[in-house]
Amino acid sequence: MTAVSQMKCACDSCLCIVSPNEQAVQKDGKYYCSDACASGHSNGEGCGHTGCDCN
Repeated sequence: MTAVSQMKCACDSCLCIVSPNEQAVQKDGKYYCSDACASGHSNGEGCGHTGCDCN
């Protein structure tokens, strides 16, 4: 069996790819690229990654 090494951030509007075993922020069993995405952009901020306009 092969483990997943990369996946899309669980935020619907985000374009980022995360590695569940490394830098991902885990919340409710999902993996996000940043605290902003994991919190549902509660303060209206984006993830801050170049080229991504999520909110």
